[in-house]
Amino acid sequence: MSETIKPLSKDKLYTHCDPGSFDFETTADLEILEEAVGQDRAVEAVRFAMGMRHKGFNLYVLGPEGTGKRSLVRKFLVANAAEEPVPSDWCYVNNFKESHKPQAIELPPGKGRPLKEDMDRLVDDLGAAIPAAFESDEFRNRKSVIEEQFKERHEEAFKKIQEKAEEKDIALIRTPVGLALAPVRDGEVLNPQEFDELTDEEKKNRKDALEDLQGELEETLQEIPLWEKEQREAVRELIREVTRFAVDHLVDALKETWADHAPVLRYLEAVREDVVENAADFLPSDSDKEKQVFTSQRPGLAGSGSFRRYQVNVLVDNTELADPDHDPAGAPVVEEDHPTQPNLVGRVEHLSQFGNLVTDFNLIKPGALHRANGGYLIVDVRKLLMQPFSWETLKRALETKSIHIESAAESLGWASTQTLDPEPIPLKVKVVLLGEPMLYYLLNHYDPDFGELFKVAADFDDRMERTGGNAKLYARLIATVVEREGLTALDRSAVARVVEQGARMAEDAERLTTHMGSVVDLVREADFWAREEGARPVRVEHVQKAIDAKIDRSSRIRERLQEEILRGTLVVETDGERVGQINGLAVYMMDHYSFGKPNRITCRVRLGKGEVVDIEREVALGGPLHTKGVLILSSYLSTRYAREQPLSLNANLVFEQSYGGVEGDSASSTELYAILSAVSGLPLKQSIAVTGSVDQTGRVQAIGGVNEKVEGFFDVCEARGLSGEHGVIIPAANVKHLMLRADVVDAVDKGRFHLWAVETIDEGMSILTGLPAGEVDDKGAYPVGSVNRAVSVGLERFTRKAKALMAEAARAQRGRGEGNSS
Repeated sequence: MSETIKPLSKDKLYTHCDPGSFDFETTADLEILEEAVGQDRAVEAVRFAMGMRHKGFNLYVLGPEGTGKRSLVRKFLVANAAEEPVPSDWCYVNNFKESHKPQAIELPPGKGRPLKEDMDRLVDDLGAAIPAAFESDEFRNRKSVIEEQFKERHEEAFKKIQEKAEEKDIALIRTPVGLALAPVRDGEVLNPQEFDELTDEEKKNRKDALEDLQGELEETLQEIPLWEKEQREAVRELIREVTRFAVDHLVDALKETWADHAPVLRYLEAVREDVVENAADFLPSDSDKEKQVFTSQRPGLAGSGSFRRYQVNVLVDNTELADPDHDPAGAPVVEEDHPTQPNLVGRVEHLSQFGNLVTDFNLIKPGALHRANGGYLIVDVRKLLMQPFSWETLKRALETKSIHIESAAESLGWASTQTLDPEPIPLKVKVVLLGEPMLYYLLNHYDPDFGELFKVAADFDDRMERTGGNAKLYARLIATVVEREGLTALDRSAVARVVEQGARMAEDAERLTTHMGSVVDLVREADFWAREEGARPVRVEHVQKAIDAKIDRSSRIRERLQEEILRGTLVVETDGERVGQINGLAVYMMDHYSFGKPNRITCRVRLGKGEVVDIEREVALGGPLHTKGVLILSSYLSTRYAREQPLSLNANLVFEQSYGGVEGDSASSTELYAILSAVSGLPLKQSIAVTGSVDQTGRVQAIGGVNEKVEGFFDVCEARGLSGEHGVIIPAANVKHLMLRADVVDAVDKGRFHLWAVETIDEGMSILTGLPAGEVDDKGAYPVGSVNRAVSVGLERFTRKAKALMAEAARAQRGRGEGNSS
């Protein structure tokens, strides 16, 4: 049977890209590539999400980094946004009734800034018009009239009291503590002694007169504060009238400008009333007492007399987007690279005044949702989830369709300073999350809101079919990179080598990687080496130099392991034959670089209960997939060789000199070969390494990293000297994945190294032992001299030994029973 398994020919090991298939000399002859390469499914998903305007049809773009998903999505968004209307401007203005609840005003795009400028001019005009109105003769005269009226009323009241007092020989006098009444005679105030000298009748008349006048005086004094209040109210009404006269024409002119915007008109009315009530803020007076006559206003938002309360805080200004010459025009496309909660929904800043933190509506700052409102927001989901409260804040905004500015401290009830509660702004945005597939599936599974808010997934593939058309798209992609980054053009042979490396990156000779980040980096590095040589255009040797240089930069650990193998520190035999010992192949991942390394796998068998002991699992170094592979071996042995008799052996498997975890089932066929060798006593060729998974029927299944595994064993064998006996057994299903290094292909072509592709364990054992596997005959027996016959004999030997031991134990038990009975 070994004669039927031929080594793979050279053409199976590497699929070349013929430079002659390209109809250009260099990439400078090609058109720029605008569309995505190999992402038709994802492109359709993006288009669908852009077209759906219903709630919840936000987009999650999943795929590995470097597939170009960010640039592709942004390109689609920008193109789609250019066809959409420019969203509204949004402003915050003072709420004169509740200053801690600023009001939001929506305006047509480009109108926010003019409103702010108009209000600034209005304040300037009021600052000139109001003082001028109060400096006019008319105001002064009318104010004097009010003051004179109060004075006359005051004097008239006391004059009446004075006249009554004089008639009754009583005088109204002023003292340091106020007004007082005193008896007089001949115009002179009587002292106590003189008063005592009066007759009793005179005393009585004087006392009665004093009591009457004192009551009248007290009534008059009680009315004076009311008169003063009436005077102040009259002055205030005069001030309102004069202020309104100075303000009305300015505000009315502004209302005509904004006649089509009802929210602005309501705001201007509120401004008018506030200015009328607080005219003193516009007067150049330093006297607080004097200002109290002019104002009933509480202190301003940032201090008494502040004009900040009349400013307009333009939160969202879409003036540039509304400009037809702006590129791109239309709806905004916003990328938020640092999606903290304040960066998403905005924040309220504070100023320190006299040791206190104060704020007002002018200190409200916008977030990414404000800037993207009416358009599109792009966020990296990993960055979003790493920021506290950001994910919940974004979900709440999408669910409520509004942007509510709230700090993290407020959300937790920890706010200790006075802050604002701005009016929420309606939200209409399409959110695009960029992230890994794993995060998508985790969110979909654990967050019940996720599926309702992100109903569309654009799944970016990491590879595409390798066809002539896609190879030409690769060439155009390279031309695009060269054009945009000012690189040196590549000739057709260099492009063909990039295509071949694209297949190597995809780990499939029939596919090409769509990880465009890696392809672009290769082009950039090839450009570097071409410039180092002063060569134009970039040729195939420059691309190869870039590939080799990148491997060399990352291969320190690979070289160290190979060095330890060659020095005998790590035991890997590549010549001779051993029973129960075989060379397996593993792949080590180091950042963006992976390499293969041979591992010695050994098996020892003894009489037992049909157990295959995975030593890696027993010491918690074996992963679940590796354990699964080992358990399959027990099933294979039982059903293949011991269907009608017990499997009476115990097999111990181990990866020798393994000091880390072992995961994956790609060595399960290798372990099975070691078991079969140990059971049958047939030695295995150490010049051959093996990789492949196995199922319960003995079929060898495909594994990953086949190129790296083959090259890892080749490097060790080449360093020790290729004898023509060395080679690797791989699953037949992996042949289409082969894109081996040129030195490996050359060694195979010269017969110094071999690759065998097998479909079954029988084929692999035939190669490893040099004996036929053997097919079972009608009597259920395998032919003499075959591998399977040797395995069957070995298992039967264990079974006979087990039965003999059981019979001997039974006889001993009976003997003990007879002795006890006697």
